[in-house]
Amino acid sequence: MSRKKLSRRQFVAATAMSSAALITAPYVRGAYAAGKLTMGFWDHWVPGANSASTELVNEWAAKEKVEVSIDYITSQGNKTLLTIATEAQGKTGHDILAMPTWWPHAQADLLEPVNDIMEPLIKQNGAVNGTVQYLGKAGDKWLGVPATIGSQIKGPCSRIDLMKKYANIDVQAMYPAGAPPKADNWTTDTFLKAAEACQKGGFAFGIGLGTTSDSVDTAGAFFLAFGAQLVDANSNITVKTDAVRQALEFYKKLMAFLPPDAPAWDDASNNKWLVSGKGALIMNPPSAWAVAKRDAPDVAEQCWTHGFPLGPKGRFAPFLPFFWTTWNFSKNKEAAKSLLVHLSQPASVEKLVAASGGYDLPAFEKLTTLKTWAEEGPPKGTLYHYPNPYNHQILSIAASPAPPKIAQQIYTQAILTKMCVRYYQGEAMEKTLAWAEGECEGYMRS
Repeated sequence: MSRKKLSRRQFVAATAMSSAALITAPYVRGAYAAGKLTMGFWDHWVPGANSASTELVNEWAAKEKVEVSIDYITSQGNKTLLTIATEAQGKTGHDILAMPTWWPHAQADLLEPVNDIMEPLIKQNGAVNGTVQYLGKAGDKWLGVPATIGSQIKGPCSRIDLMKKYANIDVQAMYPAGAPPKADNWTTDTFLKAAEACQKGGFAFGIGLGTTSDSVDTAGAFFLAFGAQLVDANSNITVKTDAVRQALEFYKKLMAFLPPDAPAWDDASNNKWLVSGKGALIMNPPSAWAVAKRDAPDVAEQCWTHGFPLGPKGRFAPFLPFFWTTWNFSKNKEAAKSLLVHLSQPASVEKLVAASGGYDLPAFEKLTTLKTWAEEGPPKGTLYHYPNPYNHQILSIAASPAPPKIAQQIYTQAILTKMCVRYYQGEAMEKTLAWAEGECEGYMRS
């Protein structure tokens, strides 16, 4: 964790050198002058990305005459989650705190509602995707503002050359830069055939079946593509359904073409698989491609990020949002909300996306066509379809649509990937389903 305390005079000096325009909040509130504000932001892995958020905070602070202190909190060692738990228990901490995915719901009773700023932001920036609504609202209460920083889609990143050579698929023609997808034939059946062809050619798809996020996220998208839910939105256990059986059959076929150690993979494994040149496809945000640009440029030049295959019940992709939240025990709620509005302005969002090299994703519909994604390369346009600019796929999270507090346990315990591995390794279908049903029953009781 790095802590940066800046005086008001330093803010003014920094702002004088900044070329960014000051943004007017899209709502009218009482004047707020002076005081202090503390924030805990996710510590970005992209060099320079933290500087962009600091500059935006400086802009706001100089205008509002507020003294701020910023902590950049690493997610390594679960320090982000430990910070959330510590502040919730002590009922003291940052005025603004970044929380990933499930955690706003887990702390819902301690969070300040932000309906008063979310409603005008949605009116200005367009609707947010369904996953942000699912994770960011409890009933009618908005628990936080979707953060651009750290939010991501974990979609396919394919090798252009290997997919052409072994699977006879032109991913650039299927997802052309600057134009809508032409992917009607990119289905789960096509995906299986491509996985088999690339595996026989010596370049298997790098899809993990471990217990960490990347593996679970991919399984979640495929389960939803078959309409498979373990628990529905009304808290009914729905494990023993044809849809779940179909999803398991799909994974049993797919696993035959994946690296043999895929059940032991963690979140670094697929990145390494791509950068090493061994893989024809992985499921990841542009982080693996960005590392390849530095360490294996010949690999990066052949990478193309695009959409998930279409299943019987639709085309789904994993979306993992961060939220900027404010505790209800915060001493400066009005100032916190004012800053969150500033960080959510189109000009601010564009600056954050550019600083991250296109990794960070805003959740608002009108902010999915920024020039960074069209211009990033090599190859130019490789990230064009990363933010889902044509609503080509439904953004989702594994274990939904179960109520979030139940879904979080299914997700954290990696029930989906464990089911796939058990069935692939020879366990009878009904025994696998009975095991998963028992696990879900336990979560319902807790």
